[in-house]
Amino acid sequence: MFVRRGAAAAVVVSAVLLLGAGCEDPAPKAAGATRPSASTSPSASVSAPASPSTAAVMPSVVGKGFSEAETAVKALVTRPVEARSAYSDVTLAAAHGAWTVCFQTPAGGAPVAPDTAVELSLVAPGTPCPGKAGAALHPSKAPAPAASTTPVPAPKPKATVPTDTGSTGGDGGNGDTAASSGGGGSDAYYSNCAAARAAGAAPIRRGEPGYRKALDRDNDGIACDK
Repeated sequence: MFVRRGAAAAVVVSAVLLLGAGCEDPAPKAAGATRPSASTSPSASVSAPASPSTAAVMPSVVGKGFSEAETAVKALVTRPVEARSAYSDVTLAAAHGAWTVCFQTPAGGAPVAPDTAVELSLVAPGTPCPGKAGAALHPSKAPAPAASTTPVPAPKPKATVPTDTGSTGGDGGNGDTAASSGGGGSDAYYSNCAAARAAGAAPIRRGEPGYRKALDRDNDGIACDK
């Protein structure tokens, strides 16, 4: 009986020991675990890119006086600032410091380097800017029409009426008189175009002395024109 009780007590003690071992806090093991240091992080090992340097930009100087604009530009570029008249028919004055800037190259906000060429187009004080650089302030009037190259016929001498009105014309004439050919009651008569040219009357237009249809081959109202 005593032996059974001792064995039972031993079993109880063993069970208590096992329970105590199972209830141990595993935190110390977790606390002792090795953690990766911040220096081994991939993101920490990559260095941040350097920020690019700020590039110089062209200031907007339109509307300013040339002296003020030149001072602002010379702070950025080493080349001389080129000034010119905004009008093609206006000469830039030697002293143009008070002239107003109408156009600029490069434009305001464009990047510039020390060797950038800068050009400013100016107008005299009180003069409005043109619509575009190089326009004329006083455009010339419309050109006069070119002189006509058609020779002016010389005054025609009055021809005498020949006595023979029945002769035939050498240039297609058929002997028609001025009255019958619609010559407008002309008192001149030419037997043919050769006679009209010899008298200085050719060409003869309809209604003029000496005109008749027989001498107007193409019926264009002008006789002896060819």
